[in-house]
Amino acid sequence: MQFKTDVMSLLGKIISYCKRKDCKETADEPVSKFLIVGLGNVGAEYEGTRHNAGFMVVDALAKEADARWTLERHAYRTEIRHKGRILVLIKPTTYMNLSGKAVKYWLQAEKIELANLMVVVDDLALDPGIIRIKKQGGAGGHNGLSDIEAVLGTQNYNRLRMGVGDHFSRGRQVDYVLGRIEGEDLVKMEEAVKEAGNVVRCFVTQGIDRTMNLYNKKGNAHKEEPKA
Repeated sequence: MQFKTDVMSLLGKIISYCKRKDCKETADEPVSKFLIVGLGNVGAEYEGTRHNAGFMVVDALAKEADARWTLERHAYRTEIRHKGRILVLIKPTTYMNLSGKAVKYWLQAEKIELANLMVVVDDLALDPGIIRIKKQGGAGGHNGLSDIEAVLGTQNYNRLRMGVGDHFSRGRQVDYVLGRIEGEDLVKMEEAVKEAGNVVRCFVTQGIDRTMNLYNKKGNAHKEEPKA
């Protein structure tokens, strides 16, 4: 009698497992979709410049997945997948100061919720090669972020900040951000771009809070934070 009970219990567990497995694999289950926006300026004269750090990150993600870019409305667009998630990558063609137009259009066109947006941007307040993740906050004087905030009507969107440093004299900020990354800074940026790819993959699978906890602890402190 006990043997029969044990067998029935085992069969019940097997059936329950199969049902759960089928549920996970059903084609009707919605697939999570994310919009990853690399900020920068289009054109050969801007390639490799500090202001195009965002382009560098999405370019690297696309290259790793062997994805091809196509010129579409307001942006170059491509699409990759990671662990069942769809990542729509865009490089706005609106130039930096009008980035919000492209971000809003593609959020709506792809039906992606704001929580699944991540904007990758250069940051003067971080040393070259340092990255930081934030899920809200001001533009910090960055024209691209300012336009996104104005168009979306909120500061509450995720951003991945790529440090480029602030090694410029008074009045030379524009020349600095539009200057090419070279030497030791280039080596640091290449490593940061690789790490940024890991950040994006963590974000789409683990969420923004978990990603911040993991990656904001790495590397040097923010310049505005006290040094140890």
